[in-house]
Amino acid sequence: PVLRALAFRHLLENKSICISEGELIVGERGEAPRATPTFPELCCHSLEDLELINERKKISFTVNQEVKEIQKEKIIPYWENRSIRSRIFKEMTPEWKDCYTAGIFTEFMEQRAPGHTVADDKIYHKGFSDFIQDIEKNIQNLDYLNDPEAYDKQEELKAMLICAKAIIRFAERYAEKALEMADTEKNPRRKKELKKIAKVCLYVPAHPPRDFWEALQMYWFIHLGVITELNTWDSFNPGRLDQHLYPFYKKELEKGMLTQEKAKELLECFWIKFNNQPAPPKVGVTLAESGT
Repeated sequence: PVLRALAFRHLLENKSICISEGELIVGERGEAPRATPTFPELCCHSLEDLELINERKKISFTVNQEVKEIQKEKIIPYWENRSIRSRIFKEMTPEWKDCYTAGIFTEFMEQRAPGHTVADDKIYHKGFSDFIQDIEKNIQNLDYLNDPEAYDKQEELKAMLICAKAIIRFAERYAEKALEMADTEKNPRRKKELKKIAKVCLYVPAHPPRDFWEALQMYWFIHLGVITELNTWDSFNPGRLDQHLYPFYKKELEKGMLTQEKAKELLECFWIKFNNQPAPPKVGVTLAESGT
């Protein structure tokens, strides 16, 4: 778990930061809207897969020559026989493989993690600084003498600690980008929005959200963290979002701090973010037959 957490931290500390024109809720999984990664540790795309992704009419992705070269020279040599999908296929019978090749079935969740999961409401009541304190307390309370699973728990908790700190740093990078853009922004309204974005990103997800805008941004950073760390095939969902957001909406509306029009604008920006996150493409016969 620690190695995977370190990989997650590396991604959040180094990937490109993109804030698009006019947006109020920020954060992209890739370097730009609608960019998506592959997950070679789960399933490694062949060069033929990349050609199909680039050329097919339904849900195509632009795959440039640089990406193809990296796939050919670095990713395929390392991951082709190490991916989870490859390891599963090695255990299957010849009859099963014949059925798969023939297209009798095209997927059995070997290309992604289990999805169709939802977030609960704890992220609206506790920030990641609070989670960090909880994790550190649990590490201190481990009983190495009497609990045979103490070491495994320690490694899991250490990984959680790395990830919690990484998601805070990820938001800080967006705050830094927003302030950088504000310095050169000529439009007074947009300059004000960028400074507000920076303020929001410096507060959440480190702390629990205080208002409607922060609640939306809090969720979005969590969503990005989940779909960056593992391919849920974009079936990780906000759950009972209306119930989670309503207390923030009601409080601000009653105090005159939020209008219905502004809340609508923020929600529209939020839904655009979902629309800008296509599911990572699949591989092999699944890619060819399903259009996904």
